[in-house]
Amino acid sequence: MSDEFDYKIEAKAADATTADASAPPIDYVPPAERPEQELYHSKSWWTTYVFSQDAKYIGVQYTCVATAIAVVGLILSLMMRTQLAFPGLNVLDPSTYYQFVTMHGMIMVVFFLTALFLGGFGNLLIPLMCGARDMVFPYVNMLSFWVFVLAILLLVSSFFVPGGPTGAGWTLYPPQAITVGTPGNLWGMVMMLASLVFFVIGFTMGGLNYVITVLQARTRGMTLMRLPLSVWGIFVATVLALLAFPALLVGGIMLLLDAVLGTSFFMPEMISMGEKLSTEGGSPILFQHLFWFFGHPEVYIVALPAFGIVSDLISVHARRNLFGYRMMVWAIVAIAALSFIVWAHHMYVAGMRPWFGYFFATTTLIIAVPTAIKVYNWVLTLWRGNIRLTVPMLFTLAFIITFLNGGITGLFLGNVAIDVPLSDTYFVVAHFHMVMGIAPVLVVFGAVYHWFPLVTGRMLDEGLGKIHFWITFVGTYMIYTPMYYQGFLGVPRRYFEMYESSYASTVGLNVFITVAALIVGLSQLIFFYNIIYSARAGKKAKKNPWDANSLEWQTPEMPPKHGNWGRTLPVVYRWPYDFNVPGASKDYIPQNVSPSQARGAKAERT
Repeated sequence: MSDEFDYKIEAKAADATTADASAPPIDYVPPAERPEQELYHSKSWWTTYVFSQDAKYIGVQYTCVATAIAVVGLILSLMMRTQLAFPGLNVLDPSTYYQFVTMHGMIMVVFFLTALFLGGFGNLLIPLMCGARDMVFPYVNMLSFWVFVLAILLLVSSFFVPGGPTGAGWTLYPPQAITVGTPGNLWGMVMMLASLVFFVIGFTMGGLNYVITVLQARTRGMTLMRLPLSVWGIFVATVLALLAFPALLVGGIMLLLDAVLGTSFFMPEMISMGEKLSTEGGSPILFQHLFWFFGHPEVYIVALPAFGIVSDLISVHARRNLFGYRMMVWAIVAIAALSFIVWAHHMYVAGMRPWFGYFFATTTLIIAVPTAIKVYNWVLTLWRGNIRLTVPMLFTLAFIITFLNGGITGLFLGNVAIDVPLSDTYFVVAHFHMVMGIAPVLVVFGAVYHWFPLVTGRMLDEGLGKIHFWITFVGTYMIYTPMYYQGFLGVPRRYFEMYESSYASTVGLNVFITVAALIVGLSQLIFFYNIIYSARAGKKAKKNPWDANSLEWQTPEMPPKHGNWGRTLPVVYRWPYDFNVPGASKDYIPQNVSPSQARGAKAERT
C-alpha cells in the first residue's frame, strides 16, 4: 500500500490495442474504452495513513471504526442481558435499559453492519476485484469516511448530553419518541437524528463512488458477468441504499423539526402528562411507513454483500465452480427489487386493511423464492466439492445454516395471523438477531479470516480461529434458540425485568441465555488477540494463499501497493470460478490467465 510510483498514469485506449498486436487470436480482448485514471500520490504521513485517499486504507479505517462502535453495542447488550437475568442486582434502571436498547439496535444495524459491508469490504474489494487502481473519486471517498466518523462521534456524544441518549427504541416511533416521559426525548433524540443525517450524507458520497467504479473503472476483459459475486452483492446493495436512505433522511429531518421547532409532521393532537399539546394533524403512521421503507431494504443492504461474499468463499474453499452464476446474479437483483414492496409486514400490528395485509404477506413469501435459489445454488456448489474445512469455510457453512433457520422463522412472521400474536414477543427478537445479527457477523468473521493475508501479508492462527468459531457458533444457538420458546410462551420483549411477573417460569431461562451471551461476548477477545498478534508476528502468507482465481490475489505484490497493479493493469479472460477444470495443470485458473496459457483446459466460456 506504500506510495512507490512517482509517475503519472496517462495510458490511452490505443496503447492497449498496440500491446495486443502480437497476441494470438485466442487471447484477443477488446481495447479499453477510456484512459486510465490519474492516481493521487500522498505527500506526508497524514495523507498516507490518516487522510488517505487509497481505497484499501479507507476500507481498513471503516472496518476499524465500525468494529470499535460494535464493541460498544456488544457491551450494551451484555448489560441488558445481565439486568434481565438478575433483576435484583438493579444493574440498569428502566430509563437506562430502554436507552441501551435503542443505542444497541441503531449501532449494530446501521453504524456497524452497513458501514462494515459497504464501507469496509466495498473499499477493500471493489477496486482490486474490478482490476482498477483505486476508486474513481478518491478525495470524495476519503471525505465519506470522515463524515461517517463525525456521525459516530455525534451518536456517542448523546451519552453525555442532558437526559442521555434517546430511549425511544431503535425504530424511533413518534409521538412517544419526542414527548415528555421518554428518556432522552430532546437532546438525545436530536443527537441520534443528527448522526443519522450525517451517516446518510457520508454514505451517499461513498455509495456513488462504489457504483461508478464498478460501472466505469473495470479493467479490460472484466465484463459485468465476469465480476465476482462479492462485487455484485456490494454493488446492488449500494444501489438499494441510495434509493432507500432518502426515506430515512427525510423522516429523520421531519422528526427533528417536530422535536425542536414544534412542527406536526408526525405529531397528532394529543394530551401528554395531563396537558394538551399544541401539535395537531400529524400522522405517526407516516413515520412508520418512511422508516420501514428504508428499514426492510436495510435488511438486504446488509444481506446482499454477505450473500456475495459467501458465494466466493464457498467456491474457493470447496474448489468448485459456482453453480448457476447468472442465476445468482439475477437472484441478487430480484431480491433488491422485491425488497421495496414488502416493508409493511413490519406494521401488521399498526392496523391496515385486510387486502393490504394480504398483499404484503404475499410479497414477503415471494421474496423468499430468489433467496431460496441462492441457498440451493450454495448447496449444489458444495456437492461433490473438495471441501477444505478452513476457518473461512467453517464460518461460511455456519452462515448457511443460521440464515436458513432465521429465514424459516421469518415465514412465520410474514403471515398476518401468526405475526400479530408473536410480534411483541421474544420470537421476534430471536428471528431478527439470527437473520440480521448473527448470520451477517458470521460472514464478517469468515471474510476477515479469508482476506486478512491480503491486507497484512500474514495468516491468522488457524487453531485460535477454530476455537473462536466453535464457541461463537454453538454459543449463539444457546442464546437465541431458547428465545423462540419464550416467544411461543408469549414472553414480551422490551420489558426491563421479568421478576415476580406472570412469566417468572422463564427467569431461569433468562439466566441460561445471559451466561451463554457472556461466554460468547468474552470469546471475541480470542478473535481480537488473533488479529493483533498475527498482524505483528503471524505466519507470513504466500502470494495467493487460498489458490483463488479473483484479481485481488493476482497483484504483483502482496499486500498490494499503492496503485494496486504496478505499471500495467491486468487483462481478464474468464470468470473467477474456474476450479478443477478438466485438462488444467492446476485445480484453479486465475482470471488473468489467457486461453493460450491454459490450452489444455476445457474451461467454460464466460
